[in-house]
Amino acid sequence: MITASAISAFQSIETPFYYYDMELLDKTLDIYTQQIKKYGYHAHFALKANAEPRILEMIKNAGLGADCVSGNEVALAIKSGFGAENVVYAGVGKSDKEIKTALNAGIFSFNCESVPEVKVINDLAAGMGKVAKIALRINPDIDAHTHKYISTGLKENKFGVSPWMFEDFAKLFKECKNVELIGLHFHVGSQILDLGVFKTLCGRIAELQQWFTDRGMFIPNLNLGGGLGVDYVNPNENPIATFEEYFKLINENLIVAPGQQVHFEPGRAIVAQCGHLISRVLYVKLGQRKKFAILDAGMNDLIRPALYQAHHAIENLTSTSKRRMRYDVVGPVCESSDQWGKNIILPQTSRGDLVALHTAGAYGQVMAMKYNQRDIAKAYYSDEL
Repeated sequence: MITASAISAFQSIETPFYYYDMELLDKTLDIYTQQIKKYGYHAHFALKANAEPRILEMIKNAGLGADCVSGNEVALAIKSGFGAENVVYAGVGKSDKEIKTALNAGIFSFNCESVPEVKVINDLAAGMGKVAKIALRINPDIDAHTHKYISTGLKENKFGVSPWMFEDFAKLFKECKNVELIGLHFHVGSQILDLGVFKTLCGRIAELQQWFTDRGMFIPNLNLGGGLGVDYVNPNENPIATFEEYFKLINENLIVAPGQQVHFEPGRAIVAQCGHLISRVLYVKLGQRKKFAILDAGMNDLIRPALYQAHHAIENLTSTSKRRMRYDVVGPVCESSDQWGKNIILPQTSRGDLVALHTAGAYGQVMAMKYNQRDIAKAYYSDEL
């Protein structure tokens, strides 16, 4: 919840901008790290969710590693102080340059997704006199019950390898002398609210891991990826994800062999609720059938609604009117998809009112762009206002 003192400070800041509640982030990290310590798990924060320096600093100081999906993210993780031994690098398309960046850094693991990728990493590592540690990303064919654009664990998705390819990989790892298989990696999707999906994943991991066990191959690391969702509808009532229930379920259902380590890659669940996109009402426009509240924040600032039809709770922070009205809340960009919500009930809204788009800390500022040559929204932090 945004405090009255913060709202007062917003009045003198040029909109749109991102506002981060650092106290909430600290509390979220505290609860999260309590859970992973309780069960002896390891966590690597997904930089793709948020790469703001202040955010990364707090996450690093909480003891999390980094989950990266590009060479530049690997470089940023190292520059930000994450130990290379706690950095994992995923993604279906790693360029030679990116692979070399990660090899030079000495990262913990490459999450690999194809035979050609392993071969390329082996050849590049050989040329550099190094041995690359590999976690094989497996597609478990599980429906994550989430938006199709962020579902990653079905057969038709581009991610991971299918079980029928295990023999090819077993042969490959015997032949390649500059790669070492150290883990199995899974990630079935994002914004998953049905914890039953993770229970299903645990069962599937047991089945898939047995193939390696039957052939005398010990896998020292299991990486379950991320995916735990947050409450976009009622963020003030549920500001912290269901970490306790999630890890309890994992602990009760995941079969872990003696000596195995378990890893996670949280992103959205850590940072989503601490971030807000703060905007100002430019105009209230009367259409033939609709009343439009036009904000100065657009899809270039937060693309999720246009890209995923995602919902963000909208709050007028400054209107004192007791009258409630319906608005289509839209942005200024020259695209019909630049809209925040239809038939949104708000206090009577006027030009100059401050409006918050909540739960914007994940896949918000990090995905911002200069479409229409608009400025990138700046970041402000609660402990600096």
